[in-house]
Amino acid sequence: MTILDIIEKKRDKKELSKKEIEFFINGYTNGEITDYQASALVMAIFINGMTDEETVNLTLSMAHSGEILDLSKLNEIIVDKHSTGGVGDKVSLILLPLVASLGVPVAKMSGRGLGFTGGTVDKLEAIPGYKTDIDINNFVQNVEKIGISMISQTLNLAPADKKLYGLRDTIACVESIPLIASSIMSKKIASGADKIVLDVTVGSGAFMKDIKSAKKLSEEMIKIGKLAGRETVCVITNMEEPLGHNIGNSLEVKEAIEALNGRIAEDVKEVVLELGSYMVVLAKKAEDFDTAKKLLLENLQNGKAFEKFKELVKTQGGDISYIENAENFEEAKYIEPIYSEKSGYVYNIDAKEIGKLACSLGAGRIRKDDKIDKSVGIVLLKKVGDIVSKDEVIAYLHINKPGQLEKAKEEVKQIIKIRNEKQEKLKTIIKVIK
Repeated sequence: MTILDIIEKKRDKKELSKKEIEFFINGYTNGEITDYQASALVMAIFINGMTDEETVNLTLSMAHSGEILDLSKLNEIIVDKHSTGGVGDKVSLILLPLVASLGVPVAKMSGRGLGFTGGTVDKLEAIPGYKTDIDINNFVQNVEKIGISMISQTLNLAPADKKLYGLRDTIACVESIPLIASSIMSKKIASGADKIVLDVTVGSGAFMKDIKSAKKLSEEMIKIGKLAGRETVCVITNMEEPLGHNIGNSLEVKEAIEALNGRIAEDVKEVVLELGSYMVVLAKKAEDFDTAKKLLLENLQNGKAFEKFKELVKTQGGDISYIENAENFEEAKYIEPIYSEKSGYVYNIDAKEIGKLACSLGAGRIRKDDKIDKSVGIVLLKKVGDIVSKDEVIAYLHINKPGQLEKAKEEVKQIIKIRNEKQEKLKTIIKVIK
């Protein structure tokens, strides 16, 4: 068996065996299979898909490519949360300290940005001093000590996924159900979760563009969860427009700080409470969904969630003066208002186009080794359904390269679409699949 045989087989739309998938994962993890060979196979998978059995085998092979974290000594039910990605998605920064403040242990291993979507690790690293690459022992100790730790994928946990995750981003192979499902679930299995709550985003700014695809992905991950003995819940959420108001790494941390102080955008609040309620019930910290939601709201308003976030940042080396006063974050050199050219109602804000624009400004990666500019991005003052007056400020651009300014301003004006007819707000929570 060689990697060429495996590439050829998948190229020709044939099903890969468990042994062939394990051969690829083991070889790519230890460096015997090159990036260009892995790229060829990933592209063949992207084009030709995988059967359910192939996807499960890929997931388990990636999960077992390194250590499987044992968190049983915590003597608690570990509930993990993951999002399939979106634009302006700062949910983890708000939700996880919030549920941890209710005594639900959070051991979270997150990823970096993929394509036009942001990554939790990039956002955490926008906090000066915050260490996302701590070792496994410190990770577990932090969960024991303060009930929460949020890190990047370590070399020892699902290393195959870490390599494939970065590779997919650079060869335009992100939007694939088998690859997304196996990536997410391999991390969850490796990181020791007992129960898993997944935010499956759908729409322009998500990898799943329609509800049918989002349901298929959800069902795939629930199936993998059952086979791995992990109860899994999928919440399908709307990503037709960006979530919340801020897009960009430091900007999203600032919005998360505001939210943890009780000033939270309505769509972000809906997602946080929906996902959080399932996490709290699965962890057996509340008997039912309504009780869980009430407890979450209390800790969002009384400051306990914010204190837990500060505790997390301090424990992982971050400078909490930035959390206590968000004005300390370095701002972009140019903060430019964008004015509406007409009155009416916002009827569309294409999340993908906003995400691509933010990425082009430096908030995301185009190449695998691109350095992110933490201070740049876009702040939207309006959401779909909002009324707008002519010459009203509808957004701000945060830019460090003046040559980008005029083109970016025109792009934002084209993306935020306004018309005379009244427009309903978008539905945030679309469906829950268990």
